Order: sequence, then structure tokens, then C-alpha cells
Amino acid sequence: MPGSGMSILTSLDHVVIAVRDLAAATDVYVRLLGRRPSWRGEHASYGTANTLFRLANTYVELLSPTGIGPFADRLVPWLATRGEGLFALAFGTVDADECARELRSRGLSAPGPIDGTGSESTSGVERRWRNVMLPEAETRGVTIFAIEHRSAPELLPPAEPIDGAASAISACDHVVVNTSEPDRASELYGSKLGLRLALDKTFPDWGMRLLFFRVGGVTIELAAPLAASDSDAGDRLWGISYRTPDAAAARARLCALGFEVSEVRNGRKPGTRVCTVQGEPCGVATLLIEPSDRPPRDHAA
Repeated sequence: MPGSGMSILTSLDHVVIAVRDLAAATDVYVRLLGRRPSWRGEHASYGTANTLFRLANTYVELLSPTGIGPFADRLVPWLATRGEGLFALAFGTVDADECARELRSRGLSAPGPIDGTGSESTSGVERRWRNVMLPEAETRGVTIFAIEHRSAPELLPPAEPIDGAASAISACDHVVVNTSEPDRASELYGSKLGLRLALDKTFPDWGMRLLFFRVGGVTIELAAPLAASDSDAGDRLWGISYRTPDAAAARARLCALGFEVSEVRNGRKPGTRVCTVQGEPCGVATLLIEPSDRPPRDHAA
């Protein structure tokens, strides 16, 4: 059964959003999240620079190519062909070596961990980690890697709210992956990555099948159309749903800042309220969710 075993992946450590202009994208996400960045830095060995926003259960990374390096070499053609948008899922692990061994035992060609470092642009503070990069040929075209942090957590502080926490984004609720082959994608996220399958349901009225995989308080949602596909086109990262304490307050704040946001409406999960940020900021479909006060259950948001 997918996701029935113990997972070596303990969290969705962060999501990576590829952007062309890091300064401009940072301004967009400061206004979108209602929070100041936790980190502005660079990866000299990767050829990239980044801005990080640490939320309650994950962090958002804006990543831009700045020079020559392995990540820049992947980002440049990716941006040229796809444009800005969700680029990668980084799952947390406490032991990169054991993670690589376990993933290999599950049929993935996980290489040995690669050491990484990043320095904060203003203070010069350095953070260290180890990555286990998975081949995209085995992850259905989605960039997926595991990360073991080797630095103190306080080096990446929570992103401070600008105008109060009530209207700011507090956490990530779920990340949406579009797939044309839900059974194959389910095997990847369940049997191979070891995430817990919490929901697998068909919705004829929407023409969709949704599968929810849970890890560290975040949901990876696989969304598959019910209409048959002639071939497996692979998967694509598509959108993020963020939690906010007050959807109406968040909407009012964003509208005042020039964003176009739908009216607040009842969510599909009982007791929730949601609104959609129009225009896909930096190429990412974005939904805001005011969570229910009821005990958590497995429903589509």
C-alpha cells in the first residue's frame, strides 16, 4: 500500500520558485505573504541567489541564476522554456546518508549526498546542508531532493509579519502537482518516497481525481483529469495553497497592495474559507485558506 512504511522524509522542508529577477520577485512575495524575508543570500558554488521566507511548517525559496554552477545550468533553460514558477520540492531528512540508502532500497537511483553552503548577503552568516538529488527521469519530470540541514535552525528565523499576523500568510497548506498518470505518480510519492496517502477520491462533477499525501503537516496534492490521456506527459508543479488566520483580512490587505483577489468563499473542506490570488504571482497558482476550527480531516480544500 502506498505510503504504508516509515518515511525517511520527515517534512516538506521547502518549495523552490524559479524567478528571473530576484529583487522584483522578492517584492512580490513580501507583499503576497505579508512578511519580511528570513534570508537573502547566494550560493557561490551553485551560481544562484535566493530569498527565503520561513513559515510555520516550511519555507518558500525564490531562486534566480546569477552565474555558472549546477543549479544555474538547470534554471536558465528551465526559465527560458517554462517561465517563472514552481521549480522543486525539497523534503527534509535527519540523515542524508541513510535517506539515500533507503530511497535506493525502494527503487530510486539516489546518489550520495552533496554538501551545500549558502551565505547571507548582509551579515555573511553561512548555512550548511547536504542534498540528495533524485533524477528527474525517476520523479516524473519534477525536481525533487532531500535535504539534511547541518546548521542551527535559528540561523533561518521566522519571516516577521509586516502589518500583523492576522492578515499575513502563516503556513503552507498544500502544494499541487498536476499529473496525467495518477497511479504512477501515486507509486512515486507513496511507495518510493514513503509519504502517507490520506485521500484518494474521484470527483466526477469536477472531472478530477485527487490524491493527498501528507508529510510534516503539509499535503502534496496530485490532481489528475478523469479524461483519458494518450500518453504519460509526466508531472508538473502547479500551485500552492497557503493558510492565513483571516481570509477576509488577507484579501483586504492584498487588494490594497494592488493584487487582484477573488471574493472570499466557502472552501470544499467544511468550515474553511478561501480566496484565489489572480494572475499566478511569479507563475504560481495561489490560493489562501482560512482553516477550520474543527479537528482536521482528510477532505479536498
